[in-house]
Amino acid sequence: MFVHLGGEILINSKCIVAIIKADNTMGASSTKEFLKTAQEEGFIQKIGKEYTSIVITDRTIYLSPISTQTLKKRAGFIEDLETNMYEEGVS
Repeated sequence: MFVHLGGEILINSKCIVAIIKADNTMGASSTKEFLKTAQEEGFIQKIGKEYTSIVITDRTIYLSPISTQTLKKRAGFIEDLETNMYEEGVS
């Protein structure tokens, strides 16, 4: 399944490592250092001028204007989590 991250960017959902809300993580010094290093090494791709989500894949870090909740729904994470919880008997 492919996930639309904004603009003209589509990625395979199997490549996604994490989807993080940008404003929750920008205060942490470790996150700032991680993003700074990733930027210096050319791993960051900005989608638009402003971003609300950080999508980490196996090759690239995308800064997306689309909310984390929407991206997670598009990627099917929520449905997968609910299915796994149901199958494991967690309520």
